[in-house]
Amino acid sequence: MSTVTATRTAEAVALAPAPRPAHVRVSFTQAVYVIWLRDLIRFYRDRARLIGALAQPVLFLVVFGVGLSSALGGGRIFPPGLTYIQFMFPGVVCMTVLMTSIFSAMSIVWDREFGFLREILVAPIERSAVAVGKALGGATQAMVGGVLMLIFAPIVGVRLTVLGVLELIPLLFLFAFTLTALGIAIASRMKSMQGFQVVMNFLMMPMLFLSGALFPLAGLPDWMTVITRFDPVTYAVSPVRTALFSNAGLSPAVLDRIGAEVSIGGYTLPLILDVGIVVAVGATVLGFAIRALQARD
Repeated sequence: MSTVTATRTAEAVALAPAPRPAHVRVSFTQAVYVIWLRDLIRFYRDRARLIGALAQPVLFLVVFGVGLSSALGGGRIFPPGLTYIQFMFPGVVCMTVLMTSIFSAMSIVWDREFGFLREILVAPIERSAVAVGKALGGATQAMVGGVLMLIFAPIVGVRLTVLGVLELIPLLFLFAFTLTALGIAIASRMKSMQGFQVVMNFLMMPMLFLSGALFPLAGLPDWMTVITRFDPVTYAVSPVRTALFSNAGLSPAVLDRIGAEVSIGGYTLPLILDVGIVVAVGATVLGFAIRALQARD
C-alpha cells in the first residue's frame, strides 16, 4: 500500500506545473505581439464588426456623394473633371479609419467589465506594452478597413495607381495609430461602454466634419479656418487626399483650389510636415494612454 501511495504521489508531483519564478517577466516585444495578435484574431472572427465599419462610410459616400454632387460638383467649386463624390472619397476612406480605430479602443472598456484587463495589468509585463499592443492592433484593423474601401474607387471614378496605394498604406496606419491611442487614453478612464460611446461621438463628429473630409478647406470663414487647423484629423486627411489625387494626375493648382493641401498664413505645408504633426500627436496621446494604464490599480 505504501508503495502504491508513494508512486501516485510521485506521479502527481511530476504532472504538477512547475512554479513560475516571481522575478520572471515577459519581454516588452513579446507582450506587445501577443496583445496585437489577440486583437487581430478577435477582429477576424467578428465579421459583423468589419461589415458595420464599412457600412456607414459607404452610406455617406452614396447619400452625400450622390445627393450633393449635382449641387456642388460644378465648375463653381470644383474644376472640370472632378465631382463632389470624387472629392469626398479620400475623406470617406479616412472616415473608415477614424471609426474603426476609435471604436477598437472600446475593447479596453469591454475587457475591464469582464475582468480580462485586470488579468493583463497584474501579469508580469510592462503596462506600456498593453497600450502599445492595443494601439498597434487597432491601427492594423483600421488600416485594413481603409484599404478595403479602395475597392469603391473605380466605381466613383477615382483612378488608383500603384504608387498612390503604396503611399496611402503607411499614411493610413499612422493616422489609425494616432486615433487608436487617443481612444485608449479615453477608454482607460471610462467605466462603461455607454459613457465611452457618448464621449467618442462627441469628439469624433467634430473632428471628422472640421477636417476637410467632406468639404473643401479653401474659402472658409476665418474663424472656421482657424478651428480646422487645430483639428489633428485635418493633417491626416490632407496627405491621404494628396496621395490619391496627385498620383492620379491632378495638378498642384487643382489641389490648391479644392483645399487638398493645408496652408497656414499663406504657407502650404509639405506632406512630410503633415505626417510629422500626425506622428507628434500620436506620440503625445500614446503617452497619455500609457500613463492612464499605469495609474490604474
